[in-house]
Amino acid sequence: MNQLLLDITPDWWPTFDNFVVGENQELLFALHQALSDASCERCLYVWGQAGSGKSHLLQACVSEAQNSRHSAIYAQGVVPDRYDVVAVDDVEKLDDAAQIELFNLYNEMRESGGILLVSGTQSPANLQLRPDLRTRLGWGLVYQVQGLSDTEKAQALEQHAQARGFTLAPEITHYLLRHGRRDLPSLLAVLDALDEHSLRLHRAPSVPLLKEVLQRNLV
Repeated sequence: MNQLLLDITPDWWPTFDNFVVGENQELLFALHQALSDASCERCLYVWGQAGSGKSHLLQACVSEAQNSRHSAIYAQGVVPDRYDVVAVDDVEKLDDAAQIELFNLYNEMRESGGILLVSGTQSPANLQLRPDLRTRLGWGLVYQVQGLSDTEKAQALEQHAQARGFTLAPEITHYLLRHGRRDLPSLLAVLDALDEHSLRLHRAPSVPLLKEVLQRNLV
């Protein structure tokens, strides 16, 4: 497998603008309120299945905070030092020591006025974590990230293609949604691979090229 084909283009970064909202309007509003200091809630926990967009939203929050000249950091499976905005992804992957660090960080951020964003695949009550940490994560705002419909996934694919500089024909989108994996990150990875493959062959993206990408088991 040629891993380079699956790397997201270097000038692409998850933002609120390139997130397809779907049924997550209330969650987006809560995140914007927290980042603009319009909310008294200092901790938000978001959860959902793999590929639902949790990581995208946490990274978008960090980008938004940095653009507003706040110190902000995104971490996956570990607990970083204190910043104005801290986003901890994949909380269920934290070991015992990291869970204690997150518990302490939660208390510090709550007292100091920082913003702590945490994500996981389960609701707080169902997480296999220290009981005191589960309780803390359930104290703040909790949102489940709602998955996208096929129509919304098609919109996301078209936006991603535009960001990479090409127009995605409807027949390519339809074929990919029927024959690709269902989660959006995998679909976007296939699209990236298709773009790389078409550029290498000096041919426009097409269904036949997409079939070649899928048949080579690049994702």
